[in-house]
Amino acid sequence: MKIALISEHASPLASPGSVDSGGQNVYVAQVAAHLARRGHRVDVFTRRDQPEQAPVVHLAPNLRVVHVPAGPPRFVAKEGLLSFMAEFAGHLVEHCRPASRRYDVVHANFFMSGQVALALKRALGLPFVITFHALGKVRRQHQGQADGFPPERIAIEQELVAQADRIVAECPQDRADLVELYAADPERVEIVPCGFDPGELGPGGHSLRHQFGLTDDDFVVLQLGRLVPRKGIDNVIRALAVLKREHGIAARLLVVGGEAEQPDPRLTPEIGRLAALAEREGVRDRVIFTGRQPRHLLRDFYCTADVFVTTPWYEPFGITPLEAMACGCPVVGAEVGGIKYSVVDAVTGFLVPPHDPAALAGRLAVLRHNPELGRAMGRAGMRRVRAAFTWKQVVAQLHGVYAAVQAPPRLTLAAGMTAGMAAP
Repeated sequence: MKIALISEHASPLASPGSVDSGGQNVYVAQVAAHLARRGHRVDVFTRRDQPEQAPVVHLAPNLRVVHVPAGPPRFVAKEGLLSFMAEFAGHLVEHCRPASRRYDVVHANFFMSGQVALALKRALGLPFVITFHALGKVRRQHQGQADGFPPERIAIEQELVAQADRIVAECPQDRADLVELYAADPERVEIVPCGFDPGELGPGGHSLRHQFGLTDDDFVVLQLGRLVPRKGIDNVIRALAVLKREHGIAARLLVVGGEAEQPDPRLTPEIGRLAALAEREGVRDRVIFTGRQPRHLLRDFYCTADVFVTTPWYEPFGITPLEAMACGCPVVGAEVGGIKYSVVDAVTGFLVPPHDPAALAGRLAVLRHNPELGRAMGRAGMRRVRAAFTWKQVVAQLHGVYAAVQAPPRLTLAAGMTAGMAAP
């Protein structure tokens, strides 16, 4: 197939860990790469956000990243991108207008990319699939006035749910939200999870304990991902204090992520907020902010920790629990969204309420006192993700979705003509 992936704010070329660079970037990069390896021709369209970016980057055989000029060539937070989507869509419609440049299927990622895909469908008849990655109504439920997206997001999502040829839900909760909150046709919603790459992530990484002043006896808790309030890192810090105060366990917390490689509060204000909280809770000396880390070191961080913790307020899917399990690290996660789908409670880790530091501390204490249980959970996690959550498996499922909606084969001038006529 010839496939277009649209991801207006989340480029596969971006470094993960900053405010608008996280799971969606990984998803688009891995889906595109694995589709290309299967022999499909894949173009990823993302917004140009730096003036020096090449218009087209040939990332691998069969795989290109196309930077679309829409809005200023600089970083703009995704909450401020909606007004540039008409320009983005206009460029893509013109790009695809010649028959030779059309795609068999368009896969939109996020609601603004969905707007672009819908414009392609209306102008050129191209079928499209959409993965929302997050839903505006769910976000509003949890963030309220802190939600910076314009109110028209909800109406746009409603239209996309009605017009998309297929909707990819990342977990059962995502599917339920689409059906119950947006009246999605259940027959057009397919559950396809996120994944991990076994060639990139697995057990046996190098320990980074000594690099960060940790001893072999320290009980090390890892938090890794974007540093934004909804990820619930303040809940983990409060749990660290409860763990010390009520269980007598002085754990160490590694917080990986940020806007820069150095953990500078001026560049990543969330670090300053979390550090001040740790100071008030009396555990500032137990919390280590590492800054943003390159992807090739993530396995070492997962393998350094005794437990990976993620307690967001809500989570459409959550790739980091899969990555941790792939590396044999038990996961304690919030019982929300995709986490309650990927983490099996009391088997690959524990599930806890999202705003309950005491419950989190209690589960951490269990793992501290029963290290063999943690190792058994780590082994169970590896078995689970290898059986159901590799990117190869994910892309095989997506291929089935694409095949169900792809545009019919285009007739060429060669059909019914003499052998001497050339097809375009």
